[in-house]
Amino acid sequence: MAGMRMRGRGAVPPVGMMKKGVLKRLMGILFKDYKPLLIVIAICLVISAITGAIAGLFLQQVYDALGQAIEKTLTIGEAWSKIVVTLIILGCIYLLGILSNFIYQQLGAILTQRFLRDMRVKLFTKMQRLPIKYFDTHTHGDIMSTYTNDVDAIRQLVSQSLPQFCSTIITMTTLVLVMLYLSIMLFVVVVVGLLFITFVTKTIGKNSAKYFMAQQQSVGKVEGYVEEMMNGQRVVKVFNHEKKSIEKFDELNGELFEVSNKANAFSNMLMPIIHNIGNVLYVLVAFIGGGIIILTNKTGLNLSFKSLFELGTFLAPLEISIVVSFLGMARQFANITGQISNQINSVVMAMAGASRMFDLLDQKEEEDEGYVTLVRVKEENGELIETNERTGNWAWRHPHKAEGTVTYTKLSGDIRMFDVDFGYVPDNIVLHNVTLYAEHGQKIAFVGATGAGKTTITNLINRFYDIADGKIRYDGININKIKKADLRKSLGIVLQDTCLFTGTVMENIRYGRLDATDEECIDAAKLANAHDFITRLPNGYDTMLTADGGNLSQGQRQLLSIARAAVADAPVMIMDEATSSIDTRTELLVQRGTDKLMEGRTVFIIAHRLSTVRNADVIMVLDKGRIIERGTHEELLEKKGSYYALYTGAVELD
Repeated sequence: MAGMRMRGRGAVPPVGMMKKGVLKRLMGILFKDYKPLLIVIAICLVISAITGAIAGLFLQQVYDALGQAIEKTLTIGEAWSKIVVTLIILGCIYLLGILSNFIYQQLGAILTQRFLRDMRVKLFTKMQRLPIKYFDTHTHGDIMSTYTNDVDAIRQLVSQSLPQFCSTIITMTTLVLVMLYLSIMLFVVVVVGLLFITFVTKTIGKNSAKYFMAQQQSVGKVEGYVEEMMNGQRVVKVFNHEKKSIEKFDELNGELFEVSNKANAFSNMLMPIIHNIGNVLYVLVAFIGGGIIILTNKTGLNLSFKSLFELGTFLAPLEISIVVSFLGMARQFANITGQISNQINSVVMAMAGASRMFDLLDQKEEEDEGYVTLVRVKEENGELIETNERTGNWAWRHPHKAEGTVTYTKLSGDIRMFDVDFGYVPDNIVLHNVTLYAEHGQKIAFVGATGAGKTTITNLINRFYDIADGKIRYDGININKIKKADLRKSLGIVLQDTCLFTGTVMENIRYGRLDATDEECIDAAKLANAHDFITRLPNGYDTMLTADGGNLSQGQRQLLSIARAAVADAPVMIMDEATSSIDTRTELLVQRGTDKLMEGRTVFIIAHRLSTVRNADVIMVLDKGRIIERGTHEELLEKKGSYYALYTGAVELD
């Protein structure tokens, strides 16, 4: 294709510059589409978190009962009875927490998989609506990385990080209330430790987040390069490019290694540091709590809301049971703070993945302002009448809003271009003032050097791209007024690069028209002279094709591509180097089929083999986006211009 062929992910957010509002948008989708599930999960999360956090209160009651038994303020039986009742209540609370945790885990898995399923559907649906330009400017491997790595990063966020954050916040809030209830003085010690943990987390986590974002982008680059090397493996081997390919891969893989190594280095050092800070905090609570008990047991200096409720004063003795309960809660507090820190990296990766996913979803879709449609018609009393019958006749249905009328124009395949200018990018025009016409049944051939603009013209007829200036008319109708789906339905294309899909031979031929019968597909194969080789395949028309028809020769794949165009039975055919991959002997067999295929149709032929265009009604010679010569084969030879030079050069080479 002439013009721009950029590769790379132009819209990927640079390291440290992720789009704002990504998390808000992600949460908006969850709350909008999965609200009932989220409500149940939230209730279960709250119950699970609270039941795990209030255990300290009940343990403190157990320690109190033991202390009272030792001090003989309670009998052994009374103390034991109190302990048993407390433990039964605690056991019931734990069972409730286990049940809630089980429910939210199961529902969370369902929510996650539904969310991922729906997002993949949205991504694929969006991809089908994007213009060809998007795929010309983005590596296919990088697009695939959005479906795999980026979506998987979001999976971890939805299934693990978000529930963990919610659970942690609820647990921490409950622990704070319980600790304040028991001892404000010891709570201050825990808060000091928490502030230090927060400082360490922020310092280390900032570097970790930066490199995890870079890792997501590097993965996309590596996958994009691997995909290109897989598609171009024959070229790599033909030109002995293996060493250079390995060097380039090592470079990209080395970049991925560097950022991944740094990301994981910062991530892995965070948890041990926080764990040891938690151990130090545990010792401080024990030391300070024990010191307060020893020094102030008689006067009482324990500030707590419990003392206010029970004694009407903040000055109450600090009890051993409170310190023991606090030790467990301090460790739990440090552990869940560490869990939050551990989830930061997953959140950052998910945000980078979500940003790339939303980048694809936010791409501008292919615009279609057309309103003229293609319909089946039958002729009655000289008028075209719209019908659902398969009459074989087509017409353009043209509604006129101002008059409130509808007119029908018979589809004939008359295509004309007037003073067309076009550039893949605005400041680089590749077609200049192109004017041509192709009447019904004519064969128009384009010849010229690579990059002259031959394929670009056919891309404009298909409206894969829109012109910058000029007009293109199809049966007298401006193609901008024709709906793109209907326009393309009227065009049959055989490309130089064949594309076969995973499926049977029959299914690949039927791809040209999904409602075609088996008999019509077989007739199309016979027309393209593909029937003979198909019947020699292991399962004939039911033979499975995989890896883009890797079990077929290049010529056989091209024959199937021609058969697919034949079954479409379109009035206009575009043959873009259609026989370039077929040997001379096979070309003679195919020529008879393609001649039948082109009968009664308007045909645009792009060919480097000038022998394939000798019978064209008009041959147009292009050079640097301009038509420099036009005429029949004989007329152009008589002029002894560019076509003559090309043709005689081809003869000399032959």
